Amino acid sequence: MSSDFNWLYRGTTEIFPNQPDSDHPNENLEQRLLQSETPLRVKLGIDPTGTDIHLGHSIPVRKLRAFQDAGHTAVLIIGDFTAQIGDPTGKSEVRKHLTPKEVEANAKTYLDQLRPILDFDTPGRLEIRYNSEWLKDLDLSQILELLATMTVGQMLAKEGFAERYEKDQPIYLHEFMYPLMQGYDSVAVEADVELGGTDQKFNIAVGRDLQRYFKKRPQFGLLTPILIGTDGVQKMSKSLNNYVGLKEDALSMYSKLEKVPDDQIKTYFELLTNLPLDQLPENPRDCQKLLGLEVTTHYHGKDVAEQAQKSALSLVSGQTGEAAAVPEYSLAEIEFPVKLFYLLNRTGLCASSGEGRRQIKGGAVRLNGEKVTDINAEFEAADELTGKTLQVGKKKFVRLVA
Repeated sequence: MSSDFNWLYRGTTEIFPNQPDSDHPNENLEQRLLQSETPLRVKLGIDPTGTDIHLGHSIPVRKLRAFQDAGHTAVLIIGDFTAQIGDPTGKSEVRKHLTPKEVEANAKTYLDQLRPILDFDTPGRLEIRYNSEWLKDLDLSQILELLATMTVGQMLAKEGFAERYEKDQPIYLHEFMYPLMQGYDSVAVEADVELGGTDQKFNIAVGRDLQRYFKKRPQFGLLTPILIGTDGVQKMSKSLNNYVGLKEDALSMYSKLEKVPDDQIKTYFELLTNLPLDQLPENPRDCQKLLGLEVTTHYHGKDVAEQAQKSALSLVSGQTGEAAAVPEYSLAEIEFPVKLFYLLNRTGLCASSGEGRRQIKGGAVRLNGEKVTDINAEFEAADELTGKTLQVGKKKFVRLVA
């Protein structure tokens, strides 16, 4: 194994334990990597609670790929059982229960979105496991044994639980099972290392405790940062509309990334690319363009990414000659006649009809490059709009199709 550990520390917030302890009296993770005669088993769990993965979610997955490239075995746990409870981490209220059918459908979309990141093809480099394999067969005595490994006080030390308890918000007993089940995943797959965002430290530590309880060698934990969204303020989240989805079309992906705030550019390069950080362009605008091109290339290929870059420039310049690359929206979903402000909401260009009115009034809306300022603008039939590009500001646009 190579002694160059730049790949290990790039985009890593913390490795714990970082010093030899009672579990690893003669080693830290570097030494374990160097001394192991067999590939380490590196675990990452994902709960398919939705259908979309964004770039923030991709960070620990990229670290998992780095372990693959260093010769180790990636163990990707699809939390089909735990997803039916939902991770309470960072949540101010109980998670919605999902049905097994919903979880199965979500899991398929997740794997499709992860293919550009992980090595699915090299034998021995990836195990995909579903935690229902071992969790669904636990009987009551085994569940009680798991519960007996932790106290209520320890559970309430978990940030999300502590906050809810302080605010007198309900915490249901089944939620206490989540970190125990995630931890038991590490026992079942005999993980040497577990990856996760900084918000997962508690759950990963529970995995270490359970491995120790079941006479397994406790894993190391490796934490990655939480990505700030494209607004440059809050963590990337679909609900905050500051995200870049892995399955977004190339033009949308490029256009969002090329306007990432200057103070976040280096972080995005560190976490989302493999480019040397000391060789980035000095000009911030050139950095933004390179970031957009590099990340979009990774998910869509070089030719498509370069076309997206050209199309974005055309749209910013008010030229719609490249409109074929613009994301499409089918007017078949719209009932005519339709107000423009309502259409802006339905296409996703505006969060609400009220925002649509404000954007029209403010002069930010264009239809095929022509500014629309009438907040009551209405269209009687789809053929008035078919083939035209609807745009809000410089970066948000759709091509309307039949």
